[in-house]
Amino acid sequence: MITTRRIATALSLIGAAFILYIGINYLIAPESIATGFGLPEWPTGDAAAFMNLKGVRDTVCGILLLALLALGQRFALGVVMVVVALIPIGDMTTVLAYDGSTAAAFGIHGFTALLVGITGLLLIRESVASAPTPA
Repeated sequence: MITTRRIATALSLIGAAFILYIGINYLIAPESIATGFGLPEWPTGDAAAFMNLKGVRDTVCGILLLALLALGQRFALGVVMVVVALIPIGDMTTVLAYDGSTAAAFGIHGFTALLVGITGLLLIRESVASAPTPA
């Protein structure tokens, strides 16, 4: 039986795996993944260290999501996911502000923000619905 809990768990795992994949790729092979971000140009030379920063940020986010899920902290995971949805919104607005790809801005970053936010809301809703009512 498909339940909100199973959907939220699956979306959480998929989201964590996806952001871990992105983060690790930015750390080990940024040149192969960076072009898909949507910006018209990437930093070169010493400025290319910013791709490493993105890799660290994304990897830590993935680990955080998995840790909260593994610890059964579903409400906290929901709150974190709603807040973390601001990261792809920031990425989307950055791509748009720097004349990057509109398709990547909305199709990658906007869609990611929507999925992460919905997953967070599902987790919060599930936790609130299953909370015991005070006597």
